[in-house]
Amino acid sequence: MNFDRNSILINPKEEVDRIVEAIKYSVHNIFKKKGAVIGVSGGVDSSVVLALTARALGNDKILAVMLPEKESSLDNITFVKKLLEKVKVKCITEDLTDALTGFGCYKRRDNAVKEIFFEYDITYKMKITLPADNAETNNLNFFYLEIISAEGAIKKKRLPLKQYLEIVAASNFKQRTRMSMLYYLAEVRNFVVIGTPNKNEHEQGFFVKYGDSGSDIRPIKHLYKTQIYQLAEYLEIPDVIINRVPTSDTYSADQSQEEFFFRLPFSILDRIWFGWENGVPYEKIADILGLSVKQVENVIIDIKRKISTTEYLRREPLDIKSIESELHS
Repeated sequence: MNFDRNSILINPKEEVDRIVEAIKYSVHNIFKKKGAVIGVSGGVDSSVVLALTARALGNDKILAVMLPEKESSLDNITFVKKLLEKVKVKCITEDLTDALTGFGCYKRRDNAVKEIFFEYDITYKMKITLPADNAETNNLNFFYLEIISAEGAIKKKRLPLKQYLEIVAASNFKQRTRMSMLYYLAEVRNFVVIGTPNKNEHEQGFFVKYGDSGSDIRPIKHLYKTQIYQLAEYLEIPDVIINRVPTSDTYSADQSQEEFFFRLPFSILDRIWFGWENGVPYEKIADILGLSVKQVENVIIDIKRKISTTEYLRREPLDIKSIESELHS
């Protein structure tokens, strides 16, 4: 293909019209529901999905839901208010702190953190990170645990597998609890749940199975983050949301999606990925993006590894027939 920096770009009007028609048809003709519930965080993905769904169904057929818990960023409220000034739909807030406390989310996670940093207590904030810039190495991804004191002092250690699994499993209660609440709110209204994962999150496994992956319709799953930003501009999503650094809103310390998982800016990552998927030679991708061939190769190795190691997240539940089919294939 004739690859350049703009090859990844789409026609936003055509894409908006396509998605709006698909949402409208699926809600009314496939699911036969009256409207839709959408969890909103003040991020660009949920903002775009809310705006698209409002065009498809009408503002009065949508319920936007904020799902904070005690560790959520207060900035989320500010950004959602900005969004609601543009997309005028009903929005309610459901605080999930009590439910997460009941599940032992915070206690289970904190016990694992204390096995690494004995001094860790409620005065600290924490997060998990990856080494920056996966273009420089194709080594396996090793996670680090970082704690931040009330005075701002930072301590960081490589995270052993046992504690990593404990922290992630406990933290995943957050996404699964959010989805449970969205389905409750949808079912009492005879609505569907509209999901907000994009291509980057779905295909590389940056989601929680039966958590933020759970929905009836996923209208932007096929779009790279770069293309989501195009739709946001076209839909006139507020600039403060478009310019906001994408976050996971999972750990108590502020954390970008880049430092936790993707390791590169989307403007670079998406173009390398797009080029690879479309059979563009590594040398041409490198030349267009001003990178070395080795850097491009390292990024593609990382993408392939994430797709492969998270395949189980995208699997439907197995029954005996499907297991036997694989066994004898």
